[in-house]
Amino acid sequence: MSSDKPKLLIVEDDAGLQAQLKWAWPDFEVIVAGDRASALAALRAEEPPVVTLDLGLPPDPDGTSEGFAVLDEIMAIKPDTKVIVASGHGARESALQAIAKGAYDFYQKPVDIEALGLIVRRALQLQTIEAENRKLAARGSEDNRVLGRMITAAPEMLKVARTIERVANTNVSVMLLGASGTGKELLARGLHDASDRAGGTFVAINCAAIPENLLESELFGHEKGAFTGAVKTTEGKIEQANGGTLFLDEVGDIPLPLQVKLLRFLQERVIERIGSRKSIPVDTRIVCATHQDLEAMIADGRFREDLFYRLAEIVVKIPSLAERPGDAALLAKSFLARFAKEMNPAVKGFAPDALAAIDAWPWPGNVRELENRVKRAVIMTEAKLVGAADLDLAAPAEGDCQVLNLKSAREAADRKVIRHALARSEGNISSTAKLLGISRPTLYDLLKQYDLQA
Repeated sequence: MSSDKPKLLIVEDDAGLQAQLKWAWPDFEVIVAGDRASALAALRAEEPPVVTLDLGLPPDPDGTSEGFAVLDEIMAIKPDTKVIVASGHGARESALQAIAKGAYDFYQKPVDIEALGLIVRRALQLQTIEAENRKLAARGSEDNRVLGRMITAAPEMLKVARTIERVANTNVSVMLLGASGTGKELLARGLHDASDRAGGTFVAINCAAIPENLLESELFGHEKGAFTGAVKTTEGKIEQANGGTLFLDEVGDIPLPLQVKLLRFLQERVIERIGSRKSIPVDTRIVCATHQDLEAMIADGRFREDLFYRLAEIVVKIPSLAERPGDAALLAKSFLARFAKEMNPAVKGFAPDALAAIDAWPWPGNVRELENRVKRAVIMTEAKLVGAADLDLAAPAEGDCQVLNLKSAREAADRKVIRHALARSEGNISSTAKLLGISRPTLYDLLKQYDLQA
């Protein structure tokens, strides 16, 4: 008979600490694992909402490689799990890296049981709320906004949103990496709104859109008479965002001489306007974004390594629209509702061929391309329902349409996962069952049902 208590998985290789932690919380069903294999097996079989994870696991007990490997696999298998990692004194870098990878929080060793208990219970409460929210969304809730602005129901973007919410009220610098049109500025605004700087100003600047000779003045400002055309003293964007957030889009386009000046600001939190030697203290948080490979630019000498590490304490990778299943149709409906209200109230929705085309299209221009196509279609169509042709998309052939029948989709997913597990286990039934988190008899039934060979 299963317990009604919430489950807690403790991943710790110290036997004494295992016992101490196991008996610390009688109101939890505690599962203990001492290495990666047993931890992942327990995760699949028990699906605990909360996991405490010591990063120093065998065969690398003095390092963090094995612990991070476990964290990566937990996030891949069950990304809604709240993982709390152990961090030794002075291991702030490892803790930040773990949070960037999807961990919920961290605790310091030696363990304070009472403090850790508070973190665990807070994590369980949040996971319970998020699970309920997912149920509401599955029932057809139309509220799919995260960070107040971004519309998504994709787990990939929800994970990004959780990371941003987690770091919003810290002082760490955040770098957003993603292709053009993926919503980097929207996420930066969401970070600002979720932070304790929300009452301050959010200022955005696209570094690639401003000529090099003007960018310094845009960022740092200038005094009257500093150069030809400087008819008055002007504050720069950094100063305008004092007490708030400055978003530097396409930060990789900042020229090297200006990178030095930006680095000095980040180190000393003071600026000097062009034409002045007066140091002005400024409390501005920098959030930056780029689609470029900054590490390659560092190797080529086009971007300063010390500036990169100042800007990228937390790196958040934003998936493309093609990597966010279901979001294209969700966003398209939102755009259509907005544009129809503003420009063509006669438009009431999408025709079936349009929705099929939206699901099938790879969206190389990401959300920006989708928004532009919907806007143009709403303006130009004479029908009540926007069709695939209005979007300038070809309707997919009937056989190419995504299967939305739930039973068929489940069977296809089951077949794919079972085949993958069989391949990983080289056809071994016991290993495959453990990998899938099911019993051997259940696996045999599934193999027979789907006519699969071990």
